[in-house]
Amino acid sequence: MAKAIPSRSENYSEWYNELIKRADLAENSAVRGCMVIKPYGFSIWEKMQRALDDMFKETGHTNAYFPLFIPKSYLSKEASHVEGFAKECAVVTHYRLKNAEDGSGVIVDPEAKLEEELIVRPTSETVIWSTYKNWIQSYRDLPLLINQWANVVRWEMRTRIFLRTAEFLWQEGHTAHATAEEAEAETRQMLDVYATFAEEWMGVPVVRGAKTPSERFAGAVDTLCIEAMMQDGKALQAGTSHFLGQNFAKAFDVQFLNKQNQLEHVWGTSWGVSTRLMGALIMAHSDDDGLVLPPKLAPIQVVIVPIYRTDEQLDSISAKVKPLVQELKKAGISVKFDDSDANKPGWKFAEYELRGVPVRLAMGARDLENGTVEIARRDLKTKETVPFEGLTERIKALLDDIQASIYNKAKAFREANTFKVDTFEQFQEQIEKGGFILAHWDGTAETEDAIKEATKATIRCIPFDQEPEDGVDVFSGKPSNGRVLFARAY
Repeated sequence: MAKAIPSRSENYSEWYNELIKRADLAENSAVRGCMVIKPYGFSIWEKMQRALDDMFKETGHTNAYFPLFIPKSYLSKEASHVEGFAKECAVVTHYRLKNAEDGSGVIVDPEAKLEEELIVRPTSETVIWSTYKNWIQSYRDLPLLINQWANVVRWEMRTRIFLRTAEFLWQEGHTAHATAEEAEAETRQMLDVYATFAEEWMGVPVVRGAKTPSERFAGAVDTLCIEAMMQDGKALQAGTSHFLGQNFAKAFDVQFLNKQNQLEHVWGTSWGVSTRLMGALIMAHSDDDGLVLPPKLAPIQVVIVPIYRTDEQLDSISAKVKPLVQELKKAGISVKFDDSDANKPGWKFAEYELRGVPVRLAMGARDLENGTVEIARRDLKTKETVPFEGLTERIKALLDDIQASIYNKAKAFREANTFKVDTFEQFQEQIEKGGFILAHWDGTAETEDAIKEATKATIRCIPFDQEPEDGVDVFSGKPSNGRVLFARAY
């Protein structure tokens, strides 16, 4: 193998970038700010998609697809929405190219200018609510529970693979309801779906809470979020769910006849997670030797490496292992038997460790004689020799234990790096060390902005589980009735 990955303590950013490259997850594309997600990385994303899609369908949602292009006039209909996204929009102005007369290549045909420019979707509220106007007439049409898997474009100037790219993949849910109470319940339900996925599938503990008014989604009445802690102590917003009130319904005149035969505007929500979750997965668990993947999302959960000197030994090991492979597959475990002769076992061990395969089995001639196999777990880097018999049940239990262990380790790290502070001096000292800070806030945007300006820390959320507590704002000294969650963030 090539030289080691830079350590997290040495250079966290370089470690992250190099790990993505070396683990063959993704790479920068020829288009500035965009990424190519490679097969191994996309296999992880597919598992995320599958799990989330099942969870959406269990809560009554169905999938649909809406256009990539949005008429510019649509964005103008909801004032705060256009203000929030205007600086990130890619705009299509022409529909045709032609050859330059001097033979220098193709140019935009000036006669092919669109009557109205089209925006490459940064998010789909406007085009979807313009469609809902045709779908909703009566209370019988509600609730309308739609999800879309798609790509979006937000023209970011500073990009980082998975965390912030000009184009990324995501899902966006858009629902319409007869009452505010139903829409608010939907907003919270979908946040809970995201939190369950993050914790039970990704192994990432999250804080659930509400965004401050200045951090809300453009066009939303309220934004709920889940916040995760990365190993460098920074926060990463892992999912958001928005209560839209009647803002988009009024902007696009989406009305329905209620049970009293009266016309009223519907109530809306939107919610989404993106390939940013891939970045969270990497930064929450991985180490200086490579990826550490939770078994539920690992493309390969078990790899089996034969150790042999002769073709006869390989044949004997293969005869023993192949029934086990079929048994594991039948148990729903993804497994690879790597009997290729292109690389030595030591190289394979390091490569699968780099790729985060949760369980590795090794079998040599002596193991064959003794009816044993060496089993190694990626998260703890421990290994032991165990009987070959009963291996499937042992592996199933081990995968469950690894899944729980990864989550518990991340949760213990978060708890050890969450601090209550009561003075601005303490705040400034702690924020330089990283971690989550629970501090009193007076509820004003002015103080929020001042703290951000002074420390680069933002209010990540107002946690749902915070108890009311009288105190004073750490910056302004004004009265406060509770602590909020501050951190520097990606």
